[in-house]
Amino acid sequence: MTSPASGAASSDADLPDYAPVPRSALGPALNDQGYYVGRVERNLYWVTDGVYQSAFLTTRDGVVLFDAPPSIGGNLRRAVEEIAAANGVPSTVTHLVYSHHAGHAGAASLFDRDVVRVGHEDTRRLLLRDDDPARPAPEITFTDRYTLEVGGERAELAWHGPNHSPDNIYIHFPGHDTLMLIDVVNAGWVPIYNLNLSEDVPGYMGAPATALSYPWTHFICGHLGRLATRDDVAVHQAYIADIEASAKEALATVDPVPSYMHYGQNASAGVKAHLDTVTGRAAAPIIAKYTGVLAAADIEITTTTTFAIIAVAAPRLRAQRTAPPLTRAHRDRASAGPVRA
Repeated sequence: MTSPASGAASSDADLPDYAPVPRSALGPALNDQGYYVGRVERNLYWVTDGVYQSAFLTTRDGVVLFDAPPSIGGNLRRAVEEIAAANGVPSTVTHLVYSHHAGHAGAASLFDRDVVRVGHEDTRRLLLRDDDPARPAPEITFTDRYTLEVGGERAELAWHGPNHSPDNIYIHFPGHDTLMLIDVVNAGWVPIYNLNLSEDVPGYMGAPATALSYPWTHFICGHLGRLATRDDVAVHQAYIADIEASAKEALATVDPVPSYMHYGQNASAGVKAHLDTVTGRAAAPIIAKYTGVLAAADIEITTTTTFAIIAVAAPRLRAQRTAPPLTRAHRDRASAGPVRA
C-alpha cells in the first residue's frame, strides 16, 4: 500500500516543468492578511491578493469601489478602512462600480443595500438573469457613456462594444492618469485559457488599441499581482498579433487531407487532428519568442492560439469541417473506414 507521502511524491514527479516566471511579472508582497493595497495616484488606490485586483477612490463624501472580487472578499473592507483612516476621510463605501457581470463582482453582496451600484445596462440584464445573491444587479445603468462624480472626484465609464464579455467597460480616471479595463491584458503574463475566457474574440483582440487611445500612465487590469503600463499593453498587442499571423500561416500551409483520410468516417476525429496540427504549427514560434518575456508563454499558448485561429479564420474552418477537399478516390477510401497500419 502506498503512503500519502510517497503517493504525493510520485504525483509531483509526473507533473511537467515550465519556464521560470520572469521577475518582471511579479507584484509586491502581500501582507499577513493576504492582500496588498497601494496608491495608484493621489487618492486612487488598488488592492490585490495576487490573483484578482480591485480599486477604490477615497473622497470627502465616502469611498467609491471599483469591482469586488470574491477572492479578496472581506479584505476589501480592511484595505478601505486602513487607507481612509490614514487619509482622515470617511471609510463608508457609497458607490460600487461593476466593470462587468462576471466573477469580479463576486463579493458585491458584502456591501449593504445603501451602496449605489453602477454598471452597464447589459451588466444589469445579465445579473438579473443569473439571479445570484452574491452579485446584486446595479440600479444605475448606462448604454454608452456615464460620468460618475462623487466628493469632487470623477470617473468616466464607457462601453466600446463587447470584448471579454458583452458588458465589459472602460473606466477612465482622468484626474489620476489611470485606466481600468478588466480581463484583457494580464500585466507580464499571457492570457489564461481561451484568451481569458473571452466571449467575443475579435472584440478582445481589438480592445488594447481602444485602451491605448486613452491618455493614461497606470493600468488596472484585474488579475495577478501588479499594475500594467503602456509598454505592457503594447507587448500584449504584439503577442496577439504574432499569434494571428502564425495562425494564418499555419492554416495556409497545413494540409487537412491526411487527418480526414486517416479517420475516414469519423469526421470529428479528423477535425481534431487537423486543428491540433494547425495549432501546434502556429504555437511553436510564439512559444519560442515569448518564453522568458511573458510568464506562462509555454503553458497557455495552445488554447490561446486555438481560439485566435477560430477568430481569424472561422469561415475556412467551417468549410473544412463540412467538406474537406477530397477526390473521388479519397472518398472511396474514406468510406472504407480508417487506414490501418
